[in-house]
Amino acid sequence: MNTFFLEIITPEKSFYRGEVESVNIPSLGGACTIMAGHQPMVFATEPGTISITEGGVTREAFMSEGFIEVRPDETIAFAQAVEWPEDINARRAAEAKERAEEQLRRNRSAAEFKLNRAALARAFARLQVKNRSGRR
Repeated sequence: MNTFFLEIITPEKSFYRGEVESVNIPSLGGACTIMAGHQPMVFATEPGTISITEGGVTREAFMSEGFIEVRPDETIAFAQAVEWPEDINARRAAEAKERAEEQLRRNRSAAEFKLNRAALARAFARLQVKNRSGRR
């Protein structure tokens, strides 16, 4: 199977670097699967599950908002946070989800609503990735 170079970068570190067969990334318009030879594009991501297939094995991780640059032979993803399931603190994510839900109930302004909705989406996506990894 054809491969391409994938790099995923956060403000703290290079999360992933390597040759992959495909990557499925949560985007604002829905999930986008990238394979070798994909047409060049740039798009924004939203919090969710990223799936990386390397050597026939698919691994999932949490990915927050960011953006992706796709070229036929490489893809570079920039995100605020990316975590493997084993690195997600389920208690902390559940507490963040509860805080965001409480803030949404208060709904003081449109700007606060957008920030709290984004925080809730991040917490929910982390919990989904963590919970799915525990069922395997």
